Amino acid sequence: MKLHIITPEDTLYEGEVKSVQLQGTDGKFQLLQNHAPIISALAKGQIKIIDSQDAEQIFEINGGLVEMSKNKIQILAQ
Repeated sequence: MKLHIITPEDTLYEGEVKSVQLQGTDGKFQLLQNHAPIISALAKGQIKIIDSQDAEQIFEINGGLVEMSKNKIQILAQ
């Protein structure tokens, strides 16, 4: 899957990932390969990424939006 995380100031991450765990407004959820299309609001919390090399990365955000379609994930974070 391709992941792109952007903030008003910068691009935080761009690359291939195996999974993305997010803090939605109603709780945590995870996006995996071939996930159904989704658009969701994000709450303050962490974005946890497992990249294509099985390395884990964590980003702290204050909220935002996520959209996933056709194995492409766009996160607009604050």
